[in-house]
Amino acid sequence: MTTVLIANRGEIAVRIARAARDLGIRSVAVYSSADADALHTRVADEAWALKGTTGAQTYMNIPALLDIAARVGADCVHPGYGFLSENADFARAVADAGMTWIGPTPETIDTLGDKMAARQLAESVGAPLAPGTSEPLQSWEEAHAFAEEHGLPVVIKAAFGGGGRGLKIVTREDGLDAVEDAFLSAGREAGEAFGRTECFVEKFLETPRHVEAQVLADTHGHVSVVGLRDCSTQRRFQKLVEEAPAPFLTTGQREQITEGARSICAAAGYVGAGTVEFIVAADGTVSFLEVNTRVQVEHPVTEVTSGVDIVAEQFRIAFGEELSWIAAGEPLDPASSGHAIEFRINAEDVANGFVPCPGTVTEFRVPTGPGIRVDAGVVSGSTIPGFYDSMLGKLIVWGPTRDVALRRARAALDEFVITGVRTVLPFHRDHVRAPEFTAVASDGSAGEFGVYTDWVDSHYVPGAATGGDIEDAYIERTEISVEIDGRLHRVGIPAGVLGSVVSGAGAGSAAPAASEASAASAVSGTPVTSPFDGTVVEWKVDDGAQVSKGDTVVAIEAMKMERAVTAPADGVLHITLNAGDHAARGAVLGAVE
Repeated sequence: MTTVLIANRGEIAVRIARAARDLGIRSVAVYSSADADALHTRVADEAWALKGTTGAQTYMNIPALLDIAARVGADCVHPGYGFLSENADFARAVADAGMTWIGPTPETIDTLGDKMAARQLAESVGAPLAPGTSEPLQSWEEAHAFAEEHGLPVVIKAAFGGGGRGLKIVTREDGLDAVEDAFLSAGREAGEAFGRTECFVEKFLETPRHVEAQVLADTHGHVSVVGLRDCSTQRRFQKLVEEAPAPFLTTGQREQITEGARSICAAAGYVGAGTVEFIVAADGTVSFLEVNTRVQVEHPVTEVTSGVDIVAEQFRIAFGEELSWIAAGEPLDPASSGHAIEFRINAEDVANGFVPCPGTVTEFRVPTGPGIRVDAGVVSGSTIPGFYDSMLGKLIVWGPTRDVALRRARAALDEFVITGVRTVLPFHRDHVRAPEFTAVASDGSAGEFGVYTDWVDSHYVPGAATGGDIEDAYIERTEISVEIDGRLHRVGIPAGVLGSVVSGAGAGSAAPAASEASAASAVSGTPVTSPFDGTVVEWKVDDGAQVSKGDTVVAIEAMKMERAVTAPADGVLHITLNAGDHAARGAVLGAVE
């Protein structure tokens, strides 16, 4: 095989192109009109335009992708993650066109991509499972009945969801009445992202950690568990921080996860890279969650601790070769060395609930030093469209121990500079200093380790660990050096103080633009405004309805995230923008009189 079509964008497309280069394979990127200047189009050997809309659906256009593959003479296709990476029809279409699919077989994708079928398979091999339904639910009333029988909390999952989309938790505080909206929202999110809306429900194990096994399996019957990762730091059940090897597990828990993952993949006839996800409850219970039939965003932490190039192995497996270390006579599962932590660098505003922040990156200055790796899809000057995932890149930090990795991470995060868009860097700087994440008992056990999958949503207070106002972290500064009594001091001066022009709507400001402010003031009543630049998904109440302050009135979506907007006051709602309309950040959606 000599030419790979990369059916993706962003940092994973960059990662695949670089792996292909290492293997002597020509890489061909694709791009939407919004991505014409994106980094992945420059790193790949060639870049071809996907004609059509500028949104996420551009990268879902199977006929267009196959047409480009034929025109460039591609003999294999790598789908990356997201988009079509777990689409069995695309895998079949690639094979039918005479090319090699870099991934598991379509049949395996079908089985494991259906979370209910995967649950049944896990049960058949003895993997532990929480109570749940094994068939798709026909209505929200069935989910309601399950919640009544088993009690809250419950988790509603789209059978074909992923990446936190199509997953909703109903807590005791939410009450049974919240099941209906959670069920409908989960199906809607998955339908928009993956084209399927079926949902099922499980008992939710409280304060769970998210631990997963990285699997690589070749066509010679070898199913290797390359390592375990902890991915418990999440916001809205999308991962923010991952580390390997997964710390603070007992020997028994590691064995359950490792052998459970191996057994599930072996029973499925798995070939390629995949991840088997589990949750570990506060009482130590381990329960199977799902299988992701693709490379994961967080694969680098396993790469730097295992010495395995996971993307390169994907190519080798597809070429029919044995796993490289097995071919060299080494053990089935690679040994782990040191500890690594990955930080997803997303364009999101921590000060305002992690809302998406599309825009232009004016500066992207990465840290350096021992054990530092940055996988990015942007450079200074890159435009971040509002159509796609908010991730700009990933910072991966390795150290010989977890403690050293944390020390290096603190320094690296402090050195990382991104201007032009708000990012989650202030959160990460908080997190690596938060006692819930860093505390370890003297015997090396978890001690006071207190992070679980919804800890960020329920307990994180912006700025708490660093002791400052999180808004201050977004003030763009110019650094100057001052010598006092022979000692050098570096001082950050807000850019405006030195005469730089800073727009009130710029990425470093939480204030709305002047046009947005004037529009809000022109509305009769209390305005309902958009928290970010996005699309109106659905109004929960009718125009002219009586609402109470705090009632959810509308859902807004951007960068694959859906957020509820509540009524700002008691009164009668008057709708300004309809479902499907675009809404700028701070735009008036309606008003309450």
